[in-house]
Amino acid sequence: MNSTDTHLLERYRAAAAVLADLPNDAALYAAASESALLEANQLFATSQVALRSGGAFIAGEIAHRSAPELGSQGLAQRSGHRTAEQFIKTTNGVTGRDAVTAVRVGSLMREAAVEGEVDLLTGVVATPTQPWLSVVTSALTARTISIEAADAIRAGLGAPNSAITTEQLADAARQLVEAARKLDPDALAREARAFRDELDVDGAALREEERRQKRSLRLYVQADGTTKLVWIMDPETAATVRDIYDRTTSPKLGGVRFVDPARQSLAEQIAADERSPEQIASDGFEQLLKLGADVNPSFLLGSGAPVVRLTATRTAFERGTGLARIEGQVAPVSISTVWRLTCEAGVAGVVLDENGYVLDFGREQRFFTRKQKEALAIMWGGCAFPGCQCPPSWTEAHHIVFWKRDGGKTDLADGILLCRYHHLLLHNNGWEIFRDDGGKYWLVPPPERDPNQTPIELVSKNLALRDLQREQLAS
Repeated sequence: MNSTDTHLLERYRAAAAVLADLPNDAALYAAASESALLEANQLFATSQVALRSGGAFIAGEIAHRSAPELGSQGLAQRSGHRTAEQFIKTTNGVTGRDAVTAVRVGSLMREAAVEGEVDLLTGVVATPTQPWLSVVTSALTARTISIEAADAIRAGLGAPNSAITTEQLADAARQLVEAARKLDPDALAREARAFRDELDVDGAALREEERRQKRSLRLYVQADGTTKLVWIMDPETAATVRDIYDRTTSPKLGGVRFVDPARQSLAEQIAADERSPEQIASDGFEQLLKLGADVNPSFLLGSGAPVVRLTATRTAFERGTGLARIEGQVAPVSISTVWRLTCEAGVAGVVLDENGYVLDFGREQRFFTRKQKEALAIMWGGCAFPGCQCPPSWTEAHHIVFWKRDGGKTDLADGILLCRYHHLLLHNNGWEIFRDDGGKYWLVPPPERDPNQTPIELVSKNLALRDLQREQLAS
C-alpha cells in the first residue's frame, strides 16, 4: 500500500469511526430540547453534504475505471456489475437515481480535478466536457452545495448551442450556485430551467414543439389484473388536466374553502368521501371520459370546462416574440401559442402592464371577486409563502391589511394568495405581511420564531413577472 492509499484510507476510517459513534437511542432524541434538535439537524445536514461529496468522488473514479471501452477489464465489470451505476447501487445500498447522480456529479468533479493531466488509462490529456460548470465543481469541492444541487444546475442549464454561449451558461451557473444556499434541489432545478428558457427566448417555440412531440398515452396490463395508465403530457395538455384534477381532489386534500353555499356543500361531500384522493381522481376522470364519449357533437359542454390561464408581458404580446406562461406549468410557450389558445373557449389570456398589474377593481366588497382572484393568481402564481409550491387553485385570497381588525380594503394591492395551511398560520400564529413604498411585499415572522422579526421578501411564483423585469432591465 503506497502513501496515497494510506492517507486516503486513514481519513475515511477516522470518519467512519466518528459516524459509527452517532447516538442511536430514540429516547435521547425525544428528551432533547427543540434548539438542540434543530442544531443537531443542521450539523447532520453539513456532515451529509461532506459525506455525499466524498461518495461522489469515489463514484466518479469508479466510473472512470469502468469505462465501456475497457470492456471486461473495467473495475465494475470485474466485480460482476455491468455499469458503475449498478456497482454503486448494489454496494452502497442506494436507489438507482442516487447512484446515477453520484456517478454523474463525481465524473464532473474528476474532470475538473485532473484537467490538463495525461490519463494513465487512455493516454489522452484530460479536458472538462462541461467547462461552464467550473463554478459548480468549485462549490462541490468546497462543500458549499450538495451533489443534488449540483446535478439540478447541470440538468437545468443544459449545454451551449447556436443561441447560448459557454460564457452565458457560466454566468448563469454562478448565480445558481449562490441561489443554492437558499433553495432546495427541486426548487433549484426549476430555477435552472427558467434561466435556460430566458437565455434562449427565441427558441421557445422550438422547445415547445419538442415537448409536444414527447406526449404519449400508454396502457399496461399488470399481473394482478389491474391496468396502469402512463400519460406524458406537454405543458398545454397538463394545464387542462391539472385544473380538472385539482377541482376533483383539492377539498379531500385540504384545499380551498368556499364561501358559496353550493360549492361549500360539494367540497364537504368530497372531504368526507371514504375514497382516497387517488380513487376520487380515478373515478372522476372515468366519468368525464364517459360523458365526453356520449356528448352530442353539435352541443358545447357547460361552463364547468377547465380554465387555462396564459400570461405574457404587453411588450411580448404586441411584438409577437418572447415568452408566455401557462399557469401551473414551468416550461414557457411562445406568443404564437397565446394567440392561438386565447381564441378557444376555456382559455383566459392575460397581459401584464409595465407595473405588473392585471386589473383594477372596486374596493367596497368584503370578499375578493372571482376576477380579482384571477388577477391575484397571475400576480402571485400560487401560494406566496416562501418555499410553498401550492398552485393558485389551492390558494385563498388574504388581506395583508386585515379586513376586520385593521379596516383593510378589498384592493388588489392589499391582496395576496396563500394556501389554507399558510393562511391559517398567518391568522393564528402571529405572522404579518406588509407592502413597502416600493411595492414589495414582506413577511414578518412572530417574535418566538425570530426575536429580531427580520422581514423576508415575498417573491411571485409567476415566471411571467420575471420576463417583465428582464425586459425593463434591457430597455
